[in-house]
Amino acid sequence: MAYTLEQYTKLQEAIAGGELSVRYADRSVQYRTLDEMVRLLQLMEADLFPSNGGGSGGRRRYASFSKGY
Repeated sequence: MAYTLEQYTKLQEAIAGGELSVRYADRSVQYRTLDEMVRLLQLMEADLFPSNGGGSGGRRRYASFSKGY
């Protein structure tokens, strides 16, 4: 899907404001839950910013070593 930066920004603002509806350009979208909005925001991030996280959901893994003392 192709999302726009405007859609992404408006959804972020709605989440921050605790609102369940988003209005951008000539459209208005009503969401059922905040969880639904957050999941869509994550999909938008993966689409708009593919280099962030490399498809791993933004998680990082770090190696850990121990000398066994």
